Amino acid sequence: MARDLEIILLRSFVTAVRAGSISRAATTLGQTQPALSQQLRKLEGVVGRPLLHRSAAGVTPTRAGEELIPYAERILSLSVEALTETSRVLTGHCGVGLLEDLAASRLSQTLADLARLHPGATLEVLCVSRADMREAYDEGRVQLVLDEVPDLPGPPRWTIRRPLVWAVGAGVDVTADPLPVVLFSNECAWRTAVIETLDRPWRVAFESNSLVGVLAALRAGLGVAALMPENLDPSMACHDPDALPKLPDVELGLARHPRTEGEPLIDAVETALRRAFS
Repeated sequence: MARDLEIILLRSFVTAVRAGSISRAATTLGQTQPALSQQLRKLEGVVGRPLLHRSAAGVTPTRAGEELIPYAERILSLSVEALTETSRVLTGHCGVGLLEDLAASRLSQTLADLARLHPGATLEVLCVSRADMREAYDEGRVQLVLDEVPDLPGPPRWTIRRPLVWAVGAGVDVTADPLPVVLFSNECAWRTAVIETLDRPWRVAFESNSLVGVLAALRAGLGVAALMPENLDPSMACHDPDALPKLPDVELGLARHPRTEGEPLIDAVETALRRAFS
């Protein structure tokens, strides 16, 4: 049977450590000392190790207790945050500009979940060209843009690095000479990574300016392509890692329109996007 760390037990433990005394912790929590002691013993039973040194002078954490403290504090903090976020009803409009490869990944589900939590809010996702994204950003139609750092319409608030992997089309021989390659026709980190990484004869078998087109070409067995792992069909995985060179990471970042600072809905969407990558 799976063991769970109960919030009430973790709160009792953290309070006892901070107070340095079970009696003082019991007073803080509005409990009796025997009841608090029982909760601490129960937590030790779940963890399987003593968490507190008990003496007439009070309590101090054991080695196991010291290891548990940061986890307990994080769990308690997340519990408060979750209750705060889910009980607050957000309204308004938030436009999000996403690289198509990201829109096709788990981020869409993240935004859909957020929209369900706040039915009074309107979320809009745009996947357009760099020039159109800049125009939408400048006009205020989108407030957040998550894209390759060089393509952002403003300075990044934060950045992340994501890997690229080889996707192999159905029936494609990765040892073929020349190697058939499926490329994104627009200049991007994906296209650059393929061109700069391949150190053997290759040819362009197919080009498309969309992820849908690249995936269709791979399913048709036209060649190999560089994709984010989230967009890789299991059937496209490369089973011979030494046959193709390792692809570099790409750097993505988030730009936020400066006029939206302090807006609760925009804050919530930015937080959701960042957590999706953590």
